Order: sequence, then C-alpha cells, then structure tokens
Amino acid sequence: MPKTNELSQFERDLLESVRQAKDGENTRVHTPDEIQARRRGRPASSIAAVRKVPTTIRFDPDVLEGLRATGRGWQTRANDALRDWLKAHQP
Repeated sequence: MPKTNELSQFERDLLESVRQAKDGENTRVHTPDEIQARRRGRPASSIAAVRKVPTTIRFDPDVLEGLRATGRGWQTRANDALRDWLKAHQP
C-alpha cells in the first residue's frame, strides 16, 4: 500500500493534465471566423436573393397526399409547377 505522502499514478496524471491546460498545451486557438462558422443556424451567405413568402393554401386531400408522396422537397416542386403554370397561362 502506498504511503500517504506519495501520489498515485492517477493523481500524477491528473495534476499533469491540469498543468497542461493552464499552459495551453495540446489546445488549439480558434479565430473569430472559426467561432462564427460554428454558430447554429444557416450560414449568412446561404440566404437566397429572392425570399419566399409564407402563406396558407388549401388542397384537396388527394392532391396533398400525392404531393407529399413525392418525398422531401414536395413544396418546392409544387412551387415550381405553379410557376410553370403561370408562365403558360398569363393574361
């Protein structure tokens, strides 16, 4: 059994870790740009030039089911289909 004045290997390793942390060893300094890039949400440059407007529209259940059945992106595809329809049916 170790004497009370002797440190165990665990205690020596722990003290060494604390010393390294205080001295900044084994760490990396992050620049403000790196910190900004890690923030939550969309990056500032990803905002589209033309913003979409939220609205409410009512579909028949079968139409909505058919749109949703096409998978992710169904709202964008519905938007594109309406845009094409408007091009062909302008007054």
